[in-house]
Amino acid sequence: MPAINSLDKLFRKRIQYSSPDPVSFQDLDIILEKMANHIPFENVCIIEERSRILTKEHLVNKMLILNEGGLCYELNSLLYLFLIENGFEASLIQGAVYDHASGAFGRIGRTHVAVKVCHEKQDYILDGGFGGNIPMKPVPLSGETVSSGNGEFRIRAGETAYGDYRLEMKLKHKDTDWRIGYAFDSKRTIRDVRFLDDVRVTVEEHPASPFNKHRLLTKRTDDGSVTLTETSFTQWKKGNVKKSEINSEEYQELLNLWFSQTDKRDPE
Repeated sequence: MPAINSLDKLFRKRIQYSSPDPVSFQDLDIILEKMANHIPFENVCIIEERSRILTKEHLVNKMLILNEGGLCYELNSLLYLFLIENGFEASLIQGAVYDHASGAFGRIGRTHVAVKVCHEKQDYILDGGFGGNIPMKPVPLSGETVSSGNGEFRIRAGETAYGDYRLEMKLKHKDTDWRIGYAFDSKRTIRDVRFLDDVRVTVEEHPASPFNKHRLLTKRTDDGSVTLTETSFTQWKKGNVKKSEINSEEYQELLNLWFSQTDKRDPE
């Protein structure tokens, strides 16, 4: 494995960001957009029982050497490490995702991970690991609305059982009203990715976890997004959606075409 101090170089290569200069706050929009396009949100290693303890070395190997994707605690931990290497004042925060079907926060608790960055005395949330709901821009805790190719996003102050703020979203082509994404505690910050391993264990083992039952991969494209499961392929393109039922052979073809992965399961 390459030396860990090559994380910055490897991350830039993975997201196809060619500039060799240190990243500035103004560069974060393009960094987040490129990350969304090139590192998928996916749970394949959980389903294939290949998961490992959360460490810097594992994150580099999994997403920058093997070119896999990951879930929020992996994607945003990698983003955090990249930002630290570029001199940002950054930390990790935990939140609870809101379940709109039940009208309550999810049963698995504070298992969503995002990055908090302080720039010119203003705090922002950066999130490269919220599946199809990623803001693709820093979202200020001031309440200001930001807009990206994925919709509108804002953060509102307000105490819940899971923290003092909540991220809200209005996804492009999908939402007409604001929806809660997740609540988080801005004061409980983490600076060592190893302290998030309990999140990984919960996501992998909790009966209510949505990520330990079936394969799911999704990422942004230049004009929408693609989502792949073992039985379906969904493509959003310029506001239009097309969903197709697929078989196992088609799954593998689409996996290789859109996510550049091969099945790592042992042959039967």
